[in-house]
Amino acid sequence: MIGLISATAAGAAARDRLATAWPGRTRVYDGPVREAVERAFAECEQLVCFLATGATVRLLAPLLADKATDPGVVCVDEAGRYAVSLLGGHGGGANSLATEVGSVLAATPVITTATDATGIPGLDTLGLPVEGAVATVTRAILDGAPVTLRADAVWPLPPLPPNVRPGGPLPSEQPVSAPAATSGDSAARLLVTDRTVPLGPTDVALRPPSLAVGVGASRGAGVDEVYGLVLDVLRDAGLSALSVAELATVDAKADEPGIVGAAAAFGVPLRTYPADVLAAIVVPNPSDAPLAAVGTPSVAEAAALAAGRGGELLVPKRKSSPAGRPAMATCAVVRRAPRGRLAVVGLGPGARDLLTPRATAELRRASVLVGLDQYVDQIRDLLRPGTRVLESGLGREEERARTAVTEAQAGHAVALIGSGDAGVYAMASPALAETADDIEVVGVPGVTAALAAAAILGAPLGHDHVSISLSDLHTPWEVIERRVRAAAEADIVVTFYNPRSRGRDWQLPKALALLAEHRTATTPVGVVRNASRPDGTSHLTTLARLDPATVDMMTVVTVGNTATREIAGRMVTPRGYRWQSEGAR
Repeated sequence: MIGLISATAAGAAARDRLATAWPGRTRVYDGPVREAVERAFAECEQLVCFLATGATVRLLAPLLADKATDPGVVCVDEAGRYAVSLLGGHGGGANSLATEVGSVLAATPVITTATDATGIPGLDTLGLPVEGAVATVTRAILDGAPVTLRADAVWPLPPLPPNVRPGGPLPSEQPVSAPAATSGDSAARLLVTDRTVPLGPTDVALRPPSLAVGVGASRGAGVDEVYGLVLDVLRDAGLSALSVAELATVDAKADEPGIVGAAAAFGVPLRTYPADVLAAIVVPNPSDAPLAAVGTPSVAEAAALAAGRGGELLVPKRKSSPAGRPAMATCAVVRRAPRGRLAVVGLGPGARDLLTPRATAELRRASVLVGLDQYVDQIRDLLRPGTRVLESGLGREEERARTAVTEAQAGHAVALIGSGDAGVYAMASPALAETADDIEVVGVPGVTAALAAAAILGAPLGHDHVSISLSDLHTPWEVIERRVRAAAEADIVVTFYNPRSRGRDWQLPKALALLAEHRTATTPVGVVRNASRPDGTSHLTTLARLDPATVDMMTVVTVGNTATREIAGRMVTPRGYRWQSEGAR
């Protein structure tokens, strides 16, 4: 919950705008300001104070306890011009909240956190739990001092600056202690591991979500017994509880309070599997008891292996050991192999303000960027320091798709970019054709050329419409012609992609002729080149008057249906609502 506090009428007006925009996220605190701040600080995860920063600092000072638990605080000035991230920029989420508040109130976010100001991700914003000397290692990264990155495996981290250099995998047997114990390490170290290795004064450990814990429990087993067993098992195995990704069990135990409560205590989801699925998994320690009770000879080991996606069984089944009574809980632990991440990102038609915030976030999250060279140039300034860019020219789409998938399979966070929407005549299809279930895939939609062109022309896509590419490089012309003819006969608005190039100059006239068999010569046609870009052009013509020589590969051609009209210089296809038809009578 976000607490909202104001002291003046102007502040209250801005406060109420925010409350209206976020009705389920905010709570207004009225009354004397000091008391309102104290109540909100105790009850909310975040605060937005419509007060002067000096006053806010004085009010907050006596309340501060720990940066790990204090709420994030954003301060907005009386005029609503600035949203200042004042407290808990990373841990409390104030930096992102300031950006959100700025978006709602048209205020400028003010973020002074050093990592954000320099474009370097903070160690506590990498998406993994972090332990150790966070401030010390962050300072070393910001200062450009050597920092050694050592990991059990490659995880899809965001890009890190060049002074963070790989130092090889962590030793699998011996403990990793002080930096001097391992030759070649610099003073500051960034360790990515699920093991409880000793941390020195210049060490940070990032905890990847690598551990799947299978649990079984008799009916009525308590949370303390299940949770305590898992903690004991992890401690004895030298594993960090912060790396637990999920708990897993059989469907019959999905509502067992002890198991549900243990998952909640770890702050992870509980995954359940049907008994027949678990029964089919070969385990080292099957038992007749769970077979009789829930229909599978193993719950803990089988569930851990199922959730572990083929990973290594680190800890076989172990029972709890309560004093004076039989054990009621079992658990087993599997280490998952890392999964790389492939984000297929649509950049939109070219204008920066049509690039979505989600696309920008994915570009900044990726440690590897793969794309057409001219598209990379469009967004190069958005990339974080340390991003590895793999760019190539036209005609190498399949190579780029394979490269992106290969990099993701190696464990990296990859962004594969395309213009418009990456799923429309772009990179998503060839990339996904190369993938298996060993990587995470995220699709980021973008504004297509057809939509950008339609917005310029008016409302040509107001009714049923179809996009057809006239390029016969990958699709036989006979197939394209059949599709154009079907759209013509169905009276559907048609947007032509790839309409004409130097080597393909006859396809567009042929397609227009096919449409002319079912539409009048005066049917409106919109022609838009480089939609949304500074050098973009557009004009409205008709089916009979369109000159194909004015069209190239950067052009989108939209042909209306029999209802499309030119109205006040705009291309409009009626939606066909009954009230419109009745009003025209």
